[in-house]
Amino acid sequence: MPKKALIAWGGWQGHTPEQSAKIVRALLERNGFDVTLGEGTAMFADLKLASFDLIVPVITMSTIEKAELQNLVLAVRQGSGLGGFHGTMCDSFRSETDYQFMTGGQWVAHPGDIIDYTVAVTRPDDPITSGISDFAYRSEQYYMHVDPGNEVLATTTFTDAHFPGIGGVVMPVVWKRRYGAGKVFYSALGHNADEFAVPEMALIVERGLVWAAR
Repeated sequence: MPKKALIAWGGWQGHTPEQSAKIVRALLERNGFDVTLGEGTAMFADLKLASFDLIVPVITMSTIEKAELQNLVLAVRQGSGLGGFHGTMCDSFRSETDYQFMTGGQWVAHPGDIIDYTVAVTRPDDPITSGISDFAYRSEQYYMHVDPGNEVLATTTFTDAHFPGIGGVVMPVVWKRRYGAGKVFYSALGHNADEFAVPEMALIVERGLVWAAR
């Protein structure tokens, strides 16, 4: 029986949520997943949510109803996987600390906006980043508030060029973690759908989502 994945897209359109969600659907389908794709947060309230092996939010900012959030958090704690990328997972519901506790991080700034920077793979022994060397990237360099319990797989180092005082700060870019019985994966890369054309970015997301699935 194939694993089941739910992808929910929405929120700020600058992150091309629908287009990115469809790319993720294709990545999962080629790994044998049965994928349900839909708009908005209402699906998170479904009492059958915990039957999904993987849940992928592709929603920036926006809001979520209390019952939806409680059901989502419970599903992951009970074993559903959670995975996502950029602001479509870690800048989804800014006022919801329960959600941030689950994901392991929250976006707070991207000094300089779209810039060139380097992603350093710090765990080349991990299946998600295996065979991937450090690589150049052009996008928003995410400055995040992160959980010290995250298992960090890749980082980036900030300079003072765009915001004085943060030079030398080493920031997690890719991590995985446990949340109850559930596995959680996150990559800060992927500002819009075009970035899936970067092989390293797309491979990390694909592997990370497959890893997170129950």
